[in-house]
Amino acid sequence: MADVPRIVIQADTGYPSRETPWSLELAEGEEATFGRGTSRSRTAFVLDNPAISRLAGSIFCCPSHWEISNFSRNTTYVVDNPDSGGFVKITPGRIRAPIPFEFSRVSLPTQIGAVSFLVFAPDHHYESVDTAATGVATLPTFPLDRSAKYFHVLVALCEPQLRDPTSVLIPSVSEIIKRLGGMVPTEAAAYFHINYLARTKLRIREPESNGKRKADWQRAALVTTALRYDLVRPSDLQRLPLH
Repeated sequence: MADVPRIVIQADTGYPSRETPWSLELAEGEEATFGRGTSRSRTAFVLDNPAISRLAGSIFCCPSHWEISNFSRNTTYVVDNPDSGGFVKITPGRIRAPIPFEFSRVSLPTQIGAVSFLVFAPDHHYESVDTAATGVATLPTFPLDRSAKYFHVLVALCEPQLRDPTSVLIPSVSEIIKRLGGMVPTEAAAYFHINYLARTKLRIREPESNGKRKADWQRAALVTTALRYDLVRPSDLQRLPLH
């Protein structure tokens, strides 16, 4: 028999430990409210801060994901994934917004910093691949060789935003050469790999410039496409030389 989908809600004191002040487990179909609470209106778990609503929101457990509601009138909550850096904003009044992360931190802003808690969600469901299927094979959309030098260049380009999703930095060609530690020794080699990625692998289309095209448009477009489609992931950072 398959396990019943469950999520665990836990105080944000770092990763799970016995010293965690509280922990709450929900099974599929169960819901837990959170907020300051009152003696007349208690919540499943209390966030004791005067800047947080008495009934601030709720968490709902679904079969392969979880949902959050924001009962606040004027405060946006943020749900982020500490592992990947992705995040979702939950605007005031939003009901049962689906969250795609298996490990999340929910943050509620206060006058000093933020109050937060962790959510460990059920594993996501994926369609199994039928290896016995016949017919013409489906062509890969972005056929990348993750061992190739051009892929290392792509990882180096994406590194600032992989490490900090709020970053807008796009490494220069000289910075890429330095970061790869001799793997790509010259600017000509670096430009070759960047052009190859843009024209052949990711098929970046040159924008209409109108005389205002930025010099780094190609590198910026590569980063945007690679991160949008998860062509480069945080785990790929291990391919780069140690600092």
